[in-house]
Amino acid sequence: MPIYNKINAGFALGAADPVTSGIEDVIYIFNEADITLTFDPANPLIVTDLTAVGSAKVYKFTGTNNSFNSISKLVKTQVGPRYTEEIDFNIAGLSTEVKAQLMAMGYGRVKAITINNYKAEDSAVELFGALNGLILTEAERNAADEGIEGGYKLKLTNPEKLREPYPPRAVAIPPVSGSATYASTLAALEALVA
Repeated sequence: MPIYNKINAGFALGAADPVTSGIEDVIYIFNEADITLTFDPANPLIVTDLTAVGSAKVYKFTGTNNSFNSISKLVKTQVGPRYTEEIDFNIAGLSTEVKAQLMAMGYGRVKAITINNYKAEDSAVELFGALNGLILTEAERNAADEGIEGGYKLKLTNPEKLREPYPPRAVAIPPVSGSATYASTLAALEALVA
């Protein structure tokens, strides 16, 4: 893998594709060991394939009204830059099945894929926790919270002292023939959904 230590290009936003903040109200989450990632050999910032191990699945969490958010923060360390990644989302449910999933995300490591509202670039779909995974570090429920109707506010983030060496990876999965597109990437994701 190349080490990125010199900038080699600039960029400008076009009037036809103004930048848009936020992510869609959908997150794809999978257990760290259940899906094998394939990276572009020329660019470690791009995931080109997701392969299920055995009969493993990806789990889709949906929300409403811009209730999901993702954050990536650069942290300078003695060995170079590292990135802290976070995904905040809500679950409007109180069943024991929901609680079991919360416990699993707190003890086991997962990886998560988000879809940016801004889709004009090659990082419309991003993977969080590519190397070290994510764990549930916050699960708060306030029964009187009318904003989420008494559901859970959740935060997935890197395990303590295990930041990522790269920012969130772009997910660009090509179809059987041709180049990767937003549509082909979503189709590949949906094919893995339980």
